[in-house]
Amino acid sequence: MSVLVQTDLPNLFHRGKVRDTYDLGDRLLMVATDRISAFDVVLPNGIPDKGRVLTQLSTFWFERTGDVVPSHFIRLIDSTEVEGVPFPIPPDLVGRSMLIHKAKRLDVECVARGYLAGSGWVEYRDSGKVCGIPLPSGLQESDELPEAIFTPATKAETGHDINIPFEEVVEMVGARTASVIRARTLAVYGFARDYARQRGIIIADTKLEFGWVNDELIVIDELLTPDSSRFWPADGYQPGQAQPSFDKQYVRDWLISIGWNREPPPPVLPDDVVEGTADKYREAFRKLTGRELLVP
Repeated sequence: MSVLVQTDLPNLFHRGKVRDTYDLGDRLLMVATDRISAFDVVLPNGIPDKGRVLTQLSTFWFERTGDVVPSHFIRLIDSTEVEGVPFPIPPDLVGRSMLIHKAKRLDVECVARGYLAGSGWVEYRDSGKVCGIPLPSGLQESDELPEAIFTPATKAETGHDINIPFEEVVEMVGARTASVIRARTLAVYGFARDYARQRGIIIADTKLEFGWVNDELIVIDELLTPDSSRFWPADGYQPGQAQPSFDKQYVRDWLISIGWNREPPPPVLPDDVVEGTADKYREAFRKLTGRELLVP
C-alpha cells in the first residue's frame, strides 16, 4: 500500500515528526502523515494508514472527552470541500486531517502512567521512584500502580524527552498552570483507561500536550493514539515482563533487537515490520471505536 510521508499545501505553519500543520488564520489544518518516529527519531519509511488512524482515533477521543477537558478540535476533514478551509483538500488527505483552533503550546509533555513500563520502569529499577514520586518496593515490569501518577517530561523538538519532577514543571509554567495540567491529564487518562478496559485494551500510559486559547488551557495535538500511548491486550496481560502491544512498541522492539544506538541515521524498517505495525494500528482503532477506518 502507498504511504504519505510529505504534504505540500499553502501556508505551512509547522512540520513536526509526524504532522504537518497549515495556517488558516485563527485556525489550523493539521495533517497526520504516515511518518513514524521511535526514540524521538523519524524513521525513513512510513506505515500505511497510520496517519488516518492517528487522526480518526484522536477525533473519537476528542469527541468523547469534551466534557472532561476542552480541546483544540473543531472537525474531522472527511471530504475534499470543507467550510472554513480556503482551498480544496487533496483526496489523499481526507480522513487524516482535522480543523483545529490555534493555541499557544506549553513546552511540557504531560504523561499519565497507570502501569510500570518504558522509561518509568527503567527509572523505578534504578531509584524506586518515577519523576521523583516514590513507589512501593518490589514492583515488577508492567505492574499496575496503586493509582495513576503524573510523570511530566521536557518537550524536545530534537533529541530525547527527559522525565522531570513536578516541581520543575512548577518552575517552568507556574504553580496554578502545573496543577491544572496535572489534574486534566489524570482525568483524561482515568476516563479513557476505564473505557478501553471494557473494549479489551489496557492503556498503560499516555502522553498529552496542552496549550492556551485566550485564558483557557486545552488539550492539543493528538489524543490517546498508538503514537502517544501504550495499548496492551487485556486478555494476555501478565505482569513481570514486557507486554505485547497495539502501538509502535512493535517498531521499538525491532530497533532494539538489531542494536540500533537510537541516534541518526535510523535504519529502514523491513516490510514485515511495516506491515505488522500497520495491522497493530488498525486493530487498535477497530477495538477502541468499534468502527472501520475511513479510507477514501
